[in-house]
Amino acid sequence: MSPTLPLDDSARLLDEVQAALASQTPLKIRGGDSKAFLGRAANPQANEIDTRSHCGVVAYDPTELVITVRAGTTVSALNQILTEQGQVLACEPPVFDGKATVGGMVASGLAGPRRPWAGSVRDFVLGCRIITGHGKHLAFGGQVMKNVAGYDVSRLMAGSHGCLGLLTELSLKVLPRPRAAQSLTLSVDASSALNSLTQWRRAALPVTGACHADGVLHLRLEGGEGSVKAAVQTIGGDTLDAGFWDLLREQQLPFFEDTLPLWRLSLPTNTPVQNLPGKALLDWGGAQRWLKSDAPAEEIRALAQSLGGHATCFTPSGNVEPFQPLSAPMLRYQQQLKHALDPQGIFNPGRMYASL
Repeated sequence: MSPTLPLDDSARLLDEVQAALASQTPLKIRGGDSKAFLGRAANPQANEIDTRSHCGVVAYDPTELVITVRAGTTVSALNQILTEQGQVLACEPPVFDGKATVGGMVASGLAGPRRPWAGSVRDFVLGCRIITGHGKHLAFGGQVMKNVAGYDVSRLMAGSHGCLGLLTELSLKVLPRPRAAQSLTLSVDASSALNSLTQWRRAALPVTGACHADGVLHLRLEGGEGSVKAAVQTIGGDTLDAGFWDLLREQQLPFFEDTLPLWRLSLPTNTPVQNLPGKALLDWGGAQRWLKSDAPAEEIRALAQSLGGHATCFTPSGNVEPFQPLSAPMLRYQQQLKHALDPQGIFNPGRMYASL
């Protein structure tokens, strides 16, 4: 098929980066600005560099299950293109009122309810083009699934929050849309829900979404018609509107309306139910636990760390750092990586940590 005509604004982006390097002026990278809430505040001295005009599909052959798009393309537009071909970006990233861009999707690394079963955003990045802190526009990785060259650099950009360079183009692996889907609810306590999920995982039932809130387990089953039908008969329960998963992905469920600070605890699979200091919602089959709490950050982070995980504050205020503090060796590695790709430190300085 013929790809959608892209709007190539990379020359302007490269000129702005090179000008910032020459004047040693920090840059705040923005796309749809839909995730401005996540991370530390931007450097007030930084100039904004906007990627939204650099958008469109560069190449897409549905038979290869790979699409290459400009970073300013909205996730909503990408989803629409894939839907027309019966395909999906399986990590299910949020669209945040249609404002989220593909560049921001990769930079933040945020994935939706299907993540534990399909993979993270990083897992679907095959290649990328970035403008580095050396003022060069470079390509890493490839546009086909068999090309493994440069995977490490491409995937390092996922979750980097723009601190390592300016993403201009992404090559992403896509998958066929599941042939059948069914969502269910079961009234069950959290411990019983986690035990059932473990049993269903061992039985290879086609679960692709599992959320427990207010005494109810919400399940999504996806796959072939026969496997989904058989799983429904095994599990039972009541029918759930599939729109629930969109509300969960976009943080629009009633749980998220509480004005208390929002925390996300990322924990190992099969972590038992914990007595968390606040109201909790279990997502990702229990591996991701949303928490509404005004407990001290140190208490929440210590608990997450004791369980082998980490905690991120999605609504940081005061002196609360959004991300789990790094150990001294890990911080040193991050600083070395930052220096290698952005030696003058112009890209989103301090967005993740003060010293990055």
